[in-house]
Amino acid sequence: MARSRGAIDIGGISIAPGEKKTVDIPVAPLYTHDDLSISVQVIHGRQPGPIAFVCAAVHGDEINGVEIIRRMLKHRSLRNLRGTLLAIPIVNIYGFLNHSRYLPDGRDLNRSFPGSEAGSLAARVANTFLREIVLKCDYGIDLHTGARHRANFPQIRADLDMPGARAMTEAFGVPLAIDAKIRDGSLREAAGDAGIPVILYEAGEALRFDEMYIRAGVSGVINVLREVGLLRRSPRRKPVPAPIVSDQSSWLRAPESGILSTLVPLGAKIVAGETVAVVADPLGSSEVPMVATHDGVVIGRTNLPLVYEGDAVFHVARYGRQTALVERHLEQFHEEYESQID
Repeated sequence: MARSRGAIDIGGISIAPGEKKTVDIPVAPLYTHDDLSISVQVIHGRQPGPIAFVCAAVHGDEINGVEIIRRMLKHRSLRNLRGTLLAIPIVNIYGFLNHSRYLPDGRDLNRSFPGSEAGSLAARVANTFLREIVLKCDYGIDLHTGARHRANFPQIRADLDMPGARAMTEAFGVPLAIDAKIRDGSLREAAGDAGIPVILYEAGEALRFDEMYIRAGVSGVINVLREVGLLRRSPRRKPVPAPIVSDQSSWLRAPESGILSTLVPLGAKIVAGETVAVVADPLGSSEVPMVATHDGVVIGRTNLPLVYEGDAVFHVARYGRQTALVERHLEQFHEEYESQID
């Protein structure tokens, strides 16, 4: 473990123990010659401890995590931090400025790691972020949402065989987890190759804030920081129930092209043979039911009411005999966070 002692260097700037500083790490300038940088809030505790990063907007239009980090940085528990926290609210600054998932070169930053110093724009951003942030850490939390017009129910995705990842996943405090093996070119893969466990929090939809999911994200990040030793554990906080883990999920797809009317919400339990949506002809001449092919829980769905035949509509995770337990966990989750909003 790279326990932080003495000053820490981020982006060529030295941060002393007990110091808090914003560091701007330069990335490739725009073709207008305007400079851009990735801003990192560094909180370097007085006491030695692990080093962790929390990042958002690796996909530039996934902004829920930006607000999660903003609120996290105001959390009073960070006053007694042990070790070092690196908070990066906007990794893909180019996509964020343009409300785009991708970089200007059309590449997906989360498929461009480890990158290179002399490659494409995506490769350079990935390499800079990996070198200046990720490889200096012991743990990481990567905040995401669904894509445009797609919403995800709060869930953790992690390779649970990676040392440290399961404990972080269980500590976060959301009811569902996906044992998701690592994709080529992802931030998780590059970190995993270096022995750094990273969990991914998925919640909400691109270009939208969801208050309940933001609150759950702030709470979850703080829980993980307690679990890995950056923050003291709260003796008065009741233990969070471990999430129910699925290692199998699939999409239900539109049976016809037309106007979609969904009948089940995010987080709903569905059973094989159940009608979960109807696709109608705009002229009103036909309605085709969309039927669940297996039991499971809806962890993602489209919000767009117009579909082509074959479009992915519901992302369903399978939990087998644990589905009843999943239902109870979901009810508890809604009760806790909906009561905060009310």
